[in-house]
Parts: sequence; structure tokens; C-alpha cells
Amino acid sequence: MTTVEIAGKPAQEPARKSEKGNLAQRLNWLRAGVLGANDGIVSVAAIVVGVAGATTAQSTSTAQAAALAAGAAGLIGGAISMALGEYVSVSSQSDSQRALVAQERKRLADDPGREFERLKTAYLEQGISPETAQAVAEELTRKNALSAQLRTHYNIDEEEIVSPWHAALASALAFTVGAILPLLSILLFPAPVRLPLTFAVVLVALAVTGAVGAWIGGAKASRAATRVVLGGALALGATFLIGSLLGHSGIV
Repeated sequence: MTTVEIAGKPAQEPARKSEKGNLAQRLNWLRAGVLGANDGIVSVAAIVVGVAGATTAQSTSTAQAAALAAGAAGLIGGAISMALGEYVSVSSQSDSQRALVAQERKRLADDPGREFERLKTAYLEQGISPETAQAVAEELTRKNALSAQLRTHYNIDEEEIVSPWHAALASALAFTVGAILPLLSILLFPAPVRLPLTFAVVLVALAVTGAVGAWIGGAKASRAATRVVLGGALALGATFLIGSLLGHSGIV
């Protein structure tokens, strides 16, 4: 059996595109995980640092109890919020994808000839010769007409529709992993060095997540890490200042 060529490339190109699509999807998941962890670090770190600033005049046990209560509340509430947001977002996306699949399946059932011409036209519009476009459209249609139409026109796969439950769980776990770090830091470090070490641990963690996120996106790691660290430092400084003011004012 001869190999059909498209613009000098073998017909296995759709398979390569599928592999690239799968890789892009995995990288998107990884990027979402890194961002979720980053949110967890900043959110809970800001909470516990603010509480620490407000309870500096109180006993160590009281300050730790307050930080634990506030940090745990921030962790749980943040994880649920992240999961809910991701569930709603991905549900909308998957519903749209399923609607496209159902629509394309109906079109193939009602008028397969017209759908074949649409597929061939899509290749012609890419500059492929009529003979090659005809051959490729025939081969792909014989293999899986629905898959060929979905990949060519919408760049989706019937079997790769994202589950909103998986997305929600991944988002919640990423946030939780990030949030645990500052919570443990503020609870486990000795009282005299608790705040500076928590600041240091949080900023290092943010530098790592910023660099990883930049690497995934193909951007410069040092610049991205610097932006994230500066933003995190600003958040920590602001919450600590506000907490300190509230603590010294007698409100807390």
C-alpha cells in the first residue's frame, strides 16, 4: 500500500497532530495545576501572615490557634471555590463540545456526501492539491468519518472531552498543595523566627511556581519568577501591615 503525501509529508501527519494536541492538553492541565498551587500559596500565606501580625502581642499558643483556624478556613474555602469555578468553566466547555459532536453526527447521518465535500474543501483551503485532498478525505472518512470531521473543523476529539469533575478535583488538589506550605510554616517554625522564615519559604515557593509556569508557556523563567515573587511579597507585606494595625489598635 502506498503512502499518500500531503505537501511532501506522509499521511501520518494527522496522527502527529493528535499527539501534539494531547501534549498541549497535558501542558494546559499542568499549567492550571501550577496556577492553582500558586493561588493556594498566596491566599493562605496572606491569611496566616495577617493573623500573625494581629496576634503578635498574644501568647504563642493563642497566636498559633488563631493562625491554624484562619489558615484552615482559607484552605478549605479556597479549595472549594477553585473546584467550583473550574467545574462550571469546564462544564460549559464540555457541553459545547458534546453539542458539536451530536451536531456533526447528525450531519453525517443526514447527508454524508455533503460532509465529505466539506472535509475535502477544508484540505483544499490549506493549499493541498485536489487529487491529494480527495485521497486524504477518502482515507480519513473510511477510517472514522466522525473523528475526521471533528478534528478538521473543530480540533476536538470525541474521546478527549474534558471531565468537569476531574478538572474540579485537580484544581482543588493543586490549591490545597500550595496552601499547606504556608500553613505548616507558620505553625511549625519557632516563634522568634516564624514570620521571616514563613516569608522566605513562601517567596521561594512562588519563585518555583512562577518559573515552572513560564517554562510551560515557553517564556523567560527569571522574569516570570520575579513578577510572582514581587506580587507575593506585596500581598504578604500588606496583610501583615493591616493585621499589625488591627492588633495594636485593640480591635482584634
